[in-house]
Amino acid sequence: MANLKKNSTAIPGCRLYLTKPLGIGILTTALKKRVLSKKDKRITIEIMTGLNRAGEWMSEMSYVKALTDVTGFGLLGHLLEMCEGSHVRAEIYRENIPVIEGIEKYIAADCIPGGTWRNWKSYGKKISTLSETAKKILCDPQTSGGLLVAIDEKFSGTFEWLYEKKMHLTLHCIGTLVKPGSGPVITVK
Repeated sequence: MANLKKNSTAIPGCRLYLTKPLGIGILTTALKKRVLSKKDKRITIEIMTGLNRAGEWMSEMSYVKALTDVTGFGLLGHLLEMCEGSHVRAEIYRENIPVIEGIEKYIAADCIPGGTWRNWKSYGKKISTLSETAKKILCDPQTSGGLLVAIDEKFSGTFEWLYEKKMHLTLHCIGTLVKPGSGPVITVK
């Protein structure tokens, strides 16, 4: 229990990292609609079967201030839980958020899970204004999604280096946590 990480223990100044790209809900909906290409089906399986084994060694790092997986509530829902539980706000950068390559064609084909709109309806009032496309990606329910990690900013370089060395994967810094204040709990820039 000493190494247990929670989603409610982040602090202002933490950098936010995401370990897997978004879009699995869109791709699995495309599969249900029988419009998913063979190549994208392989990508879907690869992402979904990729384990979040990094969480085990992250639990031993004191500078990992908060940790959660991104699943059915989408990135924004899980980030909102982290922010509200930790009494912080988040500023994230849309261009830094990893998205599965080629997802746009499935969005254009309306392969949007129903959970996306339920997610937005339940927490959208706490998020800055978003385009419809951004909502479809950032609220996309993930199956076997990545980890959302809040890292003490003083150790972000060390964390990035260790993650890429141990996991042989690219890590994505998507934003920062800031002190509570007025305005949206999550601002997407």
